Amino acid sequence: MINRILVINWDETTFSMNNKGYAVLPNFLSDANCENLIENYGNDQLYRKTVVMERYRFGLGEYRYFDYPLPNLIQTIRETVYPYLAPIANLWMKVLNIEQTFPNALHDLKSLCNANNQQKPTVLILKYGIGGYNTLHQDLYGDVYFPMQMVLFLNEPDADYTGGEFVLTQQTPRAQSKAIVLKPKKGDALIFTTNFKPAKGIKGYYRVNMKHGVSELKSGERHTLGIIFHDATS
Repeated sequence: MINRILVINWDETTFSMNNKGYAVLPNFLSDANCENLIENYGNDQLYRKTVVMERYRFGLGEYRYFDYPLPNLIQTIRETVYPYLAPIANLWMKVLNIEQTFPNALHDLKSLCNANNQQKPTVLILKYGIGGYNTLHQDLYGDVYFPMQMVLFLNEPDADYTGGEFVLTQQTPRAQSKAIVLKPKKGDALIFTTNFKPAKGIKGYYRVNMKHGVSELKSGERHTLGIIFHDATS
């Protein structure tokens, strides 16, 4: 997994994050990785919490938060990808004049979270059936939040399920909102902004707020793995 991450074109990924607020990483996981994660959805020992989305009006579906220690694959992804994203995050803070600096290593971000009483892992696996969807939202979880996260797609669209597109909305000040609809393949990873991205205007940089969700599933079953880098209070 480390070798797969090291050969990613991170310059291209950085360019896409700065310009679009998201970047697709094709063939990030193997079929075996995807199948193993899906098979372990029912292994209660791996998880600290299960959320039925309908109960909280988050949508229709279910997700489970992993407990520490995380499975090796997930821990490796989290630790190895984060250092490539921290410089992008720090540039965003700088151009938007936000007094926040993110450390270069994940364990230092965890220490920052712990100091703010955020000690619960936020990595989660989501499961949708027919009619399932996820309302537009942002994954913040506390005062300390890293401005980028990942989602890994574990099923093949149009084969394992139909519908269920990944949706991003972009709200530019004094303008209509823009919807971005993505349909990554099985094994692809998507890095995207947690809550905003900078955009350059005539008078300098300004903040563009973004949310994400999932459109309604028409058939089949869809699983994704969400990797959030900051920890939660609960």
